Amino acid sequence: MLSKHRSKLCIAVVLGFGLTAVSAHAYAENTQQSKMTSCNADATAKNLKGDDRKAYMKTCLSSSPAAPAKTNSQQEKMKTCNAQAKEKSLKGDDRKQFMSTCLRGS
Repeated sequence: MLSKHRSKLCIAVVLGFGLTAVSAHAYAENTQQSKMTSCNADATAKNLKGDDRKAYMKTCLSSSPAAPAKTNSQQEKMKTCNAQAKEKSLKGDDRKQFMSTCLRGS
């Protein structure tokens, strides 16, 4: 009886490790795909063509992993808008109006 349970446990453990490996591989592919998409978009935005595009893509794809999507873009906007308002030395109603416009992205 114990042997029967032990063999089921071994099978479950082996399957668990197998699923983890498949999942990690899928994640790595997805990360590489997102990196490829990002690098392609950047190269297109920079109007790169021919050898310049190839060189850029090689550098971009071999660099560190693609940065994860910003999870809190509102916080990033706030930081950027605050810095801009400070540079412009805005105060009171002018600052409020600027921040409102800046945070809306207009």
